[in-house]
Amino acid sequence: MCPLTPARDRSRPGKDRPLTIPDTVEAREAVDLLDRTRAAVQPEIRGACETLPGPMRRVAMYHFGWEQADGSPGPGAGAGGKAIRPALVLASCRALGGDPDRAVRAAAAVELAHNFTLLHDDVIDEDATRRHRPTAWTVFGTADAVLAGDAMLALALRLLAEDPLPCSARASARLAECVIELCAGQQIDCAFEERLPEEVTPQECMGMATAKTGALLGASCAIGALYAGAGEEKVRAMDAFGREAGLAFQFIDDLIGIWGDPERTGKPAGADLAARKKSLPVVAALASGTRAGAELAELYRGPMGAAAVARAADAVERAGGRDWAQSQAGERMSRAVGELARAVPDLGAAGDLLSLAEFVTRRNR
Repeated sequence: MCPLTPARDRSRPGKDRPLTIPDTVEAREAVDLLDRTRAAVQPEIRGACETLPGPMRRVAMYHFGWEQADGSPGPGAGAGGKAIRPALVLASCRALGGDPDRAVRAAAAVELAHNFTLLHDDVIDEDATRRHRPTAWTVFGTADAVLAGDAMLALALRLLAEDPLPCSARASARLAECVIELCAGQQIDCAFEERLPEEVTPQECMGMATAKTGALLGASCAIGALYAGAGEEKVRAMDAFGREAGLAFQFIDDLIGIWGDPERTGKPAGADLAARKKSLPVVAALASGTRAGAELAELYRGPMGAAAVARAADAVERAGGRDWAQSQAGERMSRAVGELARAVPDLGAAGDLLSLAEFVTRRNR
């Protein structure tokens, strides 16, 4: 088995089996890299958020975990997310021979853009919980959460506009193009909700996921390459690496949305099923032509209480959706490594990127 391929438990235990991360050297290295990335970029992010007008500042500070809703100290920096995207910026810069310290502002900009999408996604999906806390819109209201997200995107572009390095203009343009693409992906995702469960194909779903998730991971890697002074061919290869890794990331994220451990995800078990999301394993199961797939389609047409969610998770697994998603995650990571080798022929110099790839395809939270 390729070391980047998600582990598969061929004993096929029950539907309540949580996804886990093995204690590997790569996983420990990735966790250390993410910790160092948060320490580097969070001062930039916090400084930018503190410039916002009062109400939007309050939402932003709550969303990142620095404050409670009443303005008292929050749970701390660890509540602000994993920092995978800024880590990709810094690791890509380093892999291509650049100085990652010069890319910290760009990494912060990417994370601000990512959090713009999270604030909006929570509103669109009506998610009540993120990072083990009530979502911003449930605390401050829909309008304030949406506007704070808009302001975060403006902060991201301002950080790049104020960066004196020559590559910042290209990085800003790349991030803007990426945001348009991921908004298009979100629009497609929303349009899926108006279609019958069996009408959405796996190919359409993968296209949506590439735009909604892969685009920003690709842009993160491309921006890191720009800050390393790489030429356009290597920038494109790094973008392709991030996109393929992003699709693998989405496959795993969708698996977690069904079988993830609530203690680690901060969301109820089967949250995606309860919301009737047409995620990748669900769409594959619906398109399987199996009796289990037909059972799942019928469940998606009715109320989704706890018992129905459990039956739906079982149907996805029996229809092959779980195994297909795990297999596809491994295939996409193999493609990602091939793209990375085009930009960094000596993969020994890309150890941080490979550790991050290992982490995102084996994580359980």
